Amino acid sequence: MRDYSAVLAESVLRHRAWFAEHSARIETELASKVKSEFIGNMSHELRTPLNTIIGFAKLLGEQQKRRHQDAQIVEYADLIRDAATHLLAAINDILDISKLQSGRYTVDTTEVDLDEVLQLSLAGLRSAAIARGILLESKLDAALPSVRGDAGKLRQVFSNLISNSIKFTPAGGSVTVLAQALEDGGVGVRICDTGVGMTKEEVALALTPFGQVDAGLSRWQEGAGLGLPIAKALVQLHGGRLEINSAKSMGTEVLITLPSRLRVTATPTAAGLGPVAAAPQSG
Repeated sequence: MRDYSAVLAESVLRHRAWFAEHSARIETELASKVKSEFIGNMSHELRTPLNTIIGFAKLLGEQQKRRHQDAQIVEYADLIRDAATHLLAAINDILDISKLQSGRYTVDTTEVDLDEVLQLSLAGLRSAAIARGILLESKLDAALPSVRGDAGKLRQVFSNLISNSIKFTPAGGSVTVLAQALEDGGVGVRICDTGVGMTKEEVALALTPFGQVDAGLSRWQEGAGLGLPIAKALVQLHGGRLEINSAKSMGTEVLITLPSRLRVTATPTAAGLGPVAAAPQSG
């Protein structure tokens, strides 16, 4: 009986060791795959605008040989600016996610006029919506309460989310931004689109840092896979919540809830990114 017990215990230990080794191998392979995909996608994200900048700068440098028309020079300069802006946004996203993951990200809180923040975000994206043939409209309460937070970071959140909705909505669709006061003194903002939509699994992936619903280099929309995780983390740093409701071919609704300026608190973790610095509650 004693021998049987020893054999059984040894068998159980061997099985556990094999299972642990197998799980570790799978996790390592998955991490390696995610890392490889991220490096490949980020290389693409950085090299594409850099190639644009270098190419058109070279054309402008050959002005004495080619004698470009004024309209061409303006067009080349605009393309260089757009590519540089895209490149800077990608770099800023990488820096932001790095700070969030290391817990070194802080926000300076003041009283923020959310109506003004939303109007600025909408104004900055109207031309992009028009260019894609998308109706961008807003329905904001006439007297939204102020919130406590960082106006620049909140504008980054809303601009990013509205831009995402425009990007993934086909021509002829619409993006609507709604904002209303909540009974507890906070504010609820909904960004609704008639875009391609996502499954629950794709929503979870999109909220994962560096995760992309279509991770291949041939994906139809470019992106580093950092926008949504950063937006969610910034909302949580303001004591709020970000939720996504979506369905394939049915569009997406992003709901952002920000607490009353009188009771804002920071969360100890943000979007699975690790510890983050608490938002100071200055008077």
